[in-house]
Amino acid sequence: MTDITLLVDVPSALPNPASRAAQISKPSPVGQRAIERYAQLLRVHVVPVLGERPLQQLQSSEIDALYTGLEARKVAARTAHHVHIVLGACLGAAVRTRKLTRNPVADVAKVPSPPEADHGIALEAEQLRALVQGFKGSALFPIVATAAFTGARRNEILALQWHDLDPAAKTLRIERAVDETDAHGLRIKSPKTERGKRTITIDDDLVALLMTERERHLRIMAGVPDGATVDLSLVKLPADALMFPNPPGPGESFSFTKLRNPRNTTKACGHVARRLGFKELRPLHDLRGTHETLLLDAGVPVHVVAARCGHDPAVLLRSYAKRTRKADVSAASVIGVLSAGALR
Repeated sequence: MTDITLLVDVPSALPNPASRAAQISKPSPVGQRAIERYAQLLRVHVVPVLGERPLQQLQSSEIDALYTGLEARKVAARTAHHVHIVLGACLGAAVRTRKLTRNPVADVAKVPSPPEADHGIALEAEQLRALVQGFKGSALFPIVATAAFTGARRNEILALQWHDLDPAAKTLRIERAVDETDAHGLRIKSPKTERGKRTITIDDDLVALLMTERERHLRIMAGVPDGATVDLSLVKLPADALMFPNPPGPGESFSFTKLRNPRNTTKACGHVARRLGFKELRPLHDLRGTHETLLLDAGVPVHVVAARCGHDPAVLLRSYAKRTRKADVSAASVIGVLSAGALR
């Protein structure tokens, strides 16, 4: 066997390398993007070293040497850990299909350790307002505002359609996300878990902003310029019209359903954020963490914040503990009230 990727007999049975729970629990199906990432890890880091070795002769010492080589080449710790998880899953598949009697990964001397997760930056409330206001006048403004005040993921926001908004009830339904793969390009997918499907309440200002954006789309649909007085109630957008479709390029007409590229959106937001003085901020990633942190700091229960953001409460707590700067101060204030007069 010359290509270790052939060991992946059932790709959907492999665990997500980013999930520690996947190492100890029953694997869950994974998407096309993850499968492509598995193949890339094997092709770049494993096949050049072990690809020529007959499978049945593969030794744990050779895998140890592979890991040592990754460290010597200064491969990122997270990448090395993912290589270990994917290689172990592939060889585990070989054991299940009786190509091997034992998984040699089980006998390695030193497993590449996962690094501390990057929990991002949590802005203070004043910083958040300054950042969002700095995007005013930009086509990115409604996207950034939605990220800041819903806690939704970037790819969830870019998949929002106008029928997801209920302005009367002041709710926003999140039930899909943009997925980008080599095989299929940009497309819509369902959330990884049922937890990802949720309806959240939004404030009046965000409702008004989104309705203004919707009116802009209706005017484009009707061919009516901004400022012209016209009844838009009879104008209908396509059933699958996106809230934030891809902006038209030179010579292109406006498309209500063309997906916006997530990476390009991140780059554009980062450029504006740096110009505003937020040099270390990853806007659409860190706005989600900021939203969660500010709600928890304000005393909103963990399970409520987790449900709003489509999070596992336990994961949210671990991330929050790394980001927050106010929780212990708040706890000390509460204890101060309880102990008043008791220690004198």
